[in-house]
Amino acid sequence: MSTITENITWFAACRSADVPQNGGVCVKYNNDQIALFNFTRRGEWYASQNMCPHRMQMALSRGMIGSQDGEPKVACPFHKRTFSLITGACLNGDECAIKTYPVKVEDGLVYIGIPEADGPLPA
Repeated sequence: MSTITENITWFAACRSADVPQNGGVCVKYNNDQIALFNFTRRGEWYASQNMCPHRMQMALSRGMIGSQDGEPKVACPFHKRTFSLITGACLNGDECAIKTYPVKVEDGLVYIGIPEADGPLPA
């Protein structure tokens, strides 16, 4: 089920109970992979592309989440590059960045917002 509001398509990614506390899962939207994180320690949810831009591996959903100077981040499990879960910027000073998406939880379902202007996610 998808709905469009303010040029964003919200799709039901999964049930909130399907995502481990302080962890992530990979969900598919069409042919794209999105990393979804339940940051229980902060009481917040985040979503980003699943592909780490450093070596082009689908791995971020298995990364470790934490905070750096109060900003939520994910670290690639293979390369240890860290990315802001708010802006997508690489926090290691590299020029690579990741795409992030809005998330909302309603009635036990987790929805990820895909901006209409976005084409397919990076392959």
